[in-house]
Amino acid sequence: MTEQRTSNSTQASKTYPKDCADLKVCLLVPTYNNAKTLKRVVSGVLEYCSDVLIVNDGSTDNTKEILKEFEEVATIIHFDENRGKGDALKVGLARAAEMGFRYAVTIDSDGQHLAENIPLFLDALRENPDSLVIGARDLEGEGAPKKSSFGNRFSNFWFWVETGQKLPDTQTGFRAYPLNFVKDMKFYTGKFEFEIEILVRLAWKEVKILNVPVRAIYDPEERVSHFRPGPDFFRISVLNTVLVTITLLWQLPLRLFRYVKRQGVWKVIKEDLIDINEPTGKKSSAIGFGLFMGIAPLWGVQMLVAAALAVPLKLNKVVVLAFSNISIPPMIPFIIYGSYKMGGLFIANPNKIDHWRDMTLESIYINFSQYLIGSIALALTAGILGFLVSFGILTFIRKNRKNA
Repeated sequence: MTEQRTSNSTQASKTYPKDCADLKVCLLVPTYNNAKTLKRVVSGVLEYCSDVLIVNDGSTDNTKEILKEFEEVATIIHFDENRGKGDALKVGLARAAEMGFRYAVTIDSDGQHLAENIPLFLDALRENPDSLVIGARDLEGEGAPKKSSFGNRFSNFWFWVETGQKLPDTQTGFRAYPLNFVKDMKFYTGKFEFEIEILVRLAWKEVKILNVPVRAIYDPEERVSHFRPGPDFFRISVLNTVLVTITLLWQLPLRLFRYVKRQGVWKVIKEDLIDINEPTGKKSSAIGFGLFMGIAPLWGVQMLVAAALAVPLKLNKVVVLAFSNISIPPMIPFIIYGSYKMGGLFIANPNKIDHWRDMTLESIYINFSQYLIGSIALALTAGILGFLVSFGILTFIRKNRKNA
């Protein structure tokens, strides 16, 4: 990889380059074999921003010759061989952060994105500092490739599953990245799927994501797409499988925990319990399931598993998480003691303990089966009782609220 550090001497519009400088914005253009459109794209972005960084991803056409025209007005990085769009973006984002920029606006070099939309990103960043801004295309409009529309809907769905957020265009390469969040992140993908990985992981970091509508051009005579449906779609599918797994086991419980922590446990319980829009049976099922998971012998991961299972069971995740908190530290000795005593009802020669203070880790270890069986029985009992009692109470409260 070789680099040519250049000066910024573009003689374009005075307003927007100044806005970019004030906001510490640079334009990042990854390119691979887009000789037909590259010169027009780079010339266009230079009219709006004086700080342009171009990453030539090992192009085999005359890209190098074209870029020689911009050596005095842009920072150009050349890869010796093609490494993939993800690697080009990672290197470009890292270099932009090293150069002291706060944001990097990425724009594809195939000509579909229009430089005239750059001010929309600047306005959004000015009003919402350190946000991730997405240039949302109208993929249902005239001229938009049908395969792009389908692929985008597919990607949007999985982004919603992984983050709980809905975006109209998760596949666009026209984005403004907040480098303060990106610069310390380690990424694991290097091709087209990188743009999915970074989008999801920034959402996990609770970076605010904004959409700005942008116009795109799809000229089949000029536009060259390097997306390979077979291998690229396979890598994207593998990535989504990994991201969904992480979501279920970690991110979803973490989001619920943060939400409950911000709102307050009792406020969340009160508001969610009295909510008439959800059927009483489902609400009571969430309470019973939460109590069951809070007592079940899954110490250390009870809330994680509870929140993850609440999704396929279609139960209120907040209520499940709140009631699984029955296993808070002050309650643990009583839960273990109750499990131990209940387990004695199901085995032939139970170990008798008269008081919870007489329990030791050694006694539990020796008669572990008694504790294990008892904890499951106690969890089931608490879950069933929780369902029945909450069903009765909620029915009474909601009836009175309707009458009122």
